[in-house]
Amino acid sequence: MRRIPLIVQEVLNEYIGLLNERIPNTMEGLYIHGSIALDAYVNNSSDIDFITITNRRLTEEEVAILSDIHETIASKYKKPEMDGVYILWEDLGGLYASANENNINYPYYNSGKMNLGAYFNFNPITWSQLKKNGITLIGPEPATFRFEIKPEQLTSYVLENMNTYWAGRVQWIENSVEEILNIPTEDIELEIEWSILGLLRQYYTLKEHDIISKRGAGEYGLLHIPKEWHNIIKEAINIRKGVKGEIFNSDEERVDAALKFSKYLISFCNSTFSHNKITS
Repeated sequence: MRRIPLIVQEVLNEYIGLLNERIPNTMEGLYIHGSIALDAYVNNSSDIDFITITNRRLTEEEVAILSDIHETIASKYKKPEMDGVYILWEDLGGLYASANENNINYPYYNSGKMNLGAYFNFNPITWSQLKKNGITLIGPEPATFRFEIKPEQLTSYVLENMNTYWAGRVQWIENSVEEILNIPTEDIELEIEWSILGLLRQYYTLKEHDIISKRGAGEYGLLHIPKEWHNIIKEAINIRKGVKGEIFNSDEERVDAALKFSKYLISFCNSTFSHNKITS
């Protein structure tokens, strides 16, 4: 069984206690996915990605109570932050489009704020990882859940994500290079880590039909991506690990390398894996 870091367990214990106290006889399941489930938790960086199952739809008054609960936890524990959603058993495996068609407002906590509305993270990646790697705190094991995510669904979702979110982000970086070079080096490093390792996670999923951590994706990239791109991949891995390297001579040089690699990888994935997409 994957080990939950002590600080994460402490936060979760307090969360469970507060939820059972403030909205009793409601929670039926609690699952952890994301970096913790992949055994890739990074202290002071990773979030607690959670899915809480309730036995009924929560009222707006109860969502306000949830907001108080999360505010209490966030004020006591600056890190790690909680990030997740409240659903019913019947919602498991549902995708964003179909969930929106049902006009259901889901309570979810993201970036330090409680929300009620369409939840953005109902996608094949979330459900595939939950079923295969999810950690159970309350409820039956995820392997018993009665939904299936097909490899073609993963491929279609990742390619769409690459050509919308990631392509848009690359375009923004290309149009904002001068502005980016004027921000603190630490923020530049976060952008490099997020973009390079994030795209490599997409690449891994397209090749292996599976989910991997950011650092794992970087190490996988060093084994499968042409050597000319290894320096920027190593740079991203070092940033993730908190290691100071001397691979590039300037921020300008590594931003340029990150931009070129990002454009290369999106183009490569489109040409290599688009035949595996689900066509409507």
